[in-house]
Amino acid sequence: MRQGLSLLACALCAALFAVSATEAAVKGPLRVLESNPRYFTDGTGKAVYLTGSHVWWNLGAPDWTSGCWDAPAAFDWDRHLDWLEDHDHNFVRLWRVEHTRWTMCFDDLGNSRQTTTAFHPWPRTGPGTAHDAGPKFDLGQLDQAYFDRLRARIEAANERGIYVSVMLFEGWWLHSVDPASRWVFHPFHEDNNVNGIDGDANGDGLGKEIVTLAPTNAAILAIQEAYAEKVVETVNDLPNVLYEIANEAGSWSTQWQYHMIRFVKGLQPAGQKRPVGMTYPHLGGNNKLVFRSPADWVSPWAHRYMTDPPPADGRKVVVSDTDHHCGICGPADAVQADASFAWRSLTRGLNPIYMDVIDEGAHDPVRTPIRRAMGQTLRWSKRIDLAASRPRGHVSSTGYALTVGRRQYLVYQPKPRAFRVDLRKATGRFRVEWYRPAVGRSKLGKRVRGGAVRRFAPPFKGPAVLFLRRL
Repeated sequence: MRQGLSLLACALCAALFAVSATEAAVKGPLRVLESNPRYFTDGTGKAVYLTGSHVWWNLGAPDWTSGCWDAPAAFDWDRHLDWLEDHDHNFVRLWRVEHTRWTMCFDDLGNSRQTTTAFHPWPRTGPGTAHDAGPKFDLGQLDQAYFDRLRARIEAANERGIYVSVMLFEGWWLHSVDPASRWVFHPFHEDNNVNGIDGDANGDGLGKEIVTLAPTNAAILAIQEAYAEKVVETVNDLPNVLYEIANEAGSWSTQWQYHMIRFVKGLQPAGQKRPVGMTYPHLGGNNKLVFRSPADWVSPWAHRYMTDPPPADGRKVVVSDTDHHCGICGPADAVQADASFAWRSLTRGLNPIYMDVIDEGAHDPVRTPIRRAMGQTLRWSKRIDLAASRPRGHVSSTGYALTVGRRQYLVYQPKPRAFRVDLRKATGRFRVEWYRPAVGRSKLGKRVRGGAVRRFAPPFKGPAVLFLRRL
């Protein structure tokens, strides 16, 4: 008996520590898993769960300076990949920033502070000077240096087993930054390019029509399509690529985004398709717009995704991004991100990602737990048969359960109390394993039988994860 227990303990240790959250390299390109379209698959038949942190300046630097977040003059991409690996993250949004300068915040004395980026898809050739004092853009050309950096960063991430969502356009700056520095620093402003392009034909000083299909946008749409075609040409052969059309570009961008989704899909050759996503069109949008879209994956918006997310129903792969739920979530936010966000998302069939802050290396009592929790959920996604799983919160009194038929139950209890799991339709004996997210450790419990509603009391204080596996 003692030998049997010893072997079981060794098997448990092997199961816990043999699972690596990130692989040496991506195994294959992602596509929607037909048998369970809550997830992607990489061609191995297994479901791929995506989770990770992302930051605004991960492509625009090193030309990013004097930001509100004290951003470094040079962004060390390799170091950032190290950081993602250390936290067992396997996904990152690679941000596109369209404006060259904007006022984002004020210091303690009330003085405005500007952030600048000068890294864009088009060369700044002049003649003439743009509003940010740099040479004007030539929108009729594409700057190869931009695309070289784009590919190099995705290649480096691929070697670490990290998937990259390439953000093609960024719409939030058009409507939510200080009005004095919104449109005036955009390459499509008539004073900032040598091509006579004026993206503000209606004269409202916002330029929002550049993300529409308005007749006045025809010339700009051609420039946008040429840029998107170059992106696909540059990186589409890499297996870790996903595409995102635009970040929070507003409800007025909906039809334009649908057009660009179809356009990007059409650019990809047969046998080399990469997923194309649509994120919530803030301001004025709604989640119906993203779920009705032709996108392969979506990022909806709702505060409830932080505390009581709706279970994924399989219409789309859902990437639940705190960027859309509460921005840079922290103690002052109406909805605060904490470690439970990742576990609630996993057990509801979602793929959680986190909008992080610049000071990525420092210990942060608010953000460190959620970073760690995302890595924990990635490891657990590989311990269960995720491809055959379904979110079935009704089988547990906690409301958070991911089940694989009647043979595996992964249950999350965010509160320090006992709970029940409905095993009435399950047969046989189940191994009981408790996982304590606060310390990242597991321990075995007493085995149970199916055929009844069973009560479980966590053997420690704080949030708990219960894994039941039929023997």
